[in-house]
Amino acid sequence: MKCWLTTLTAALSLNVAANDLILDHNLAYQLTESLTVEVGQRLAGSEADARAVAWAEQKFNQLGYDKVWTEPFNMQYWERGQASLTVSAPFKQSLVVTALGGSIATPVDGINAQVVMFDSLEQLKAAAPAQVKNKIVFINKGMGKDKLGSFYGAVVGARATGAIEAAKLGAKAIVIRSVGTSINRFAHTGMMRYSDEVERIPAAAISVPDALQLAKMLKLKPELSLQLNMQNKLPGTVTSYNVIAEITGSKYPEEIVLIGAHLDSWDEGTGALDDGAGVGIVMATAALLKQQARPERTVRVVLFGNEEGGLIGARAYAAKHAANLSNHVFASESDFGAGLIWRLDTGFGEKSLAFGRKLQEKLAPFGVTMGDNTASGGPDISVLKAQGVPVVSLQQDGTDYFDYHHTPNDTLDKIDPAKLQQNLQVWLTTITTIANSQIDLRK
Repeated sequence: MKCWLTTLTAALSLNVAANDLILDHNLAYQLTESLTVEVGQRLAGSEADARAVAWAEQKFNQLGYDKVWTEPFNMQYWERGQASLTVSAPFKQSLVVTALGGSIATPVDGINAQVVMFDSLEQLKAAAPAQVKNKIVFINKGMGKDKLGSFYGAVVGARATGAIEAAKLGAKAIVIRSVGTSINRFAHTGMMRYSDEVERIPAAAISVPDALQLAKMLKLKPELSLQLNMQNKLPGTVTSYNVIAEITGSKYPEEIVLIGAHLDSWDEGTGALDDGAGVGIVMATAALLKQQARPERTVRVVLFGNEEGGLIGARAYAAKHAANLSNHVFASESDFGAGLIWRLDTGFGEKSLAFGRKLQEKLAPFGVTMGDNTASGGPDISVLKAQGVPVVSLQQDGTDYFDYHHTPNDTLDKIDPAKLQQNLQVWLTTITTIANSQIDLRK
């Protein structure tokens, strides 16, 4: 397979017609491959994050974008350390564990304490302090599968705020069943939060099979103890960047059609699905759009930094551009892997819903049906939607997404190039239609 840059350069040097280049829908995959192979994991604030920023600037320039720049923001850097979790006698064995993002370390010698299991965060909240004090809390709540990934919201609270609730009751640490659907022994990381009102305690996740194993052990011996050791670091404040590029509009350059993805990833895998595929899709969309014909409105691609840490780059972007968000006529993000796009959800004003239906008709040949008008636009874009920017969500099939999400198994081999081509075709049709219209989607 030729690298994407060789293909693009050869096409231009041979004066290939624009339509021939537009049909090269492998560009999104080639960009994703380049990012995940040449940079790999991209933990926000790390040296790899800096290399990803440099990679993005270089690729945007090579793809022929009119403007390329970065916008800095400050963030708290968290660094993963060694982690281990061992079950005490009589079932002495190791479990597959990973630190949750942002977790403090244990003491050097670790924490050895009796474990107490709860079926959900809600059950933990209802517990008496005597059940929890000086113990390691274990939340064992499973997650189901569907196309939209809608079960995620029902279980992610244990990861996000479990440490706070456990600390309120005097726990020494918390371990959760991974917020994922894989039956393989891969633990699922992700961001967690602390409160200044309670003590900070270490927080970790174990793989689904290990959670099932631990639950069986506790049925046999409820007074079981765990030895948890994690040596994470919190080095302090560092600078990261949003990477931004534009194709300037030919008629309405002040009107911005924004498409985005997040450049950072967790450090367990190579961030191919989350969100390397999204990066490849949106970078390729605007590049191929320009080759077809310069859009009437400006198309801006934003690769947001530190989405995984809590939409930090997105919030920095919204703050910096607050004065001209009214010029952002549309926004959308690709951040749900690389499955086929099957539904169009809008976030338009009532008078623009007919435009949404006409857009869906253009997408129907790609297997895209009409959804509802409650789109968030994507995690980072939800910050802009809250400020009144119209959005769409191009819903991907996420049935298997949480098998890989935030685990060491999030790697390039999980991406089907043909499905990524369908994504690119849908995005190209969507952005071409909106960028070459004059509709006010706020109305």
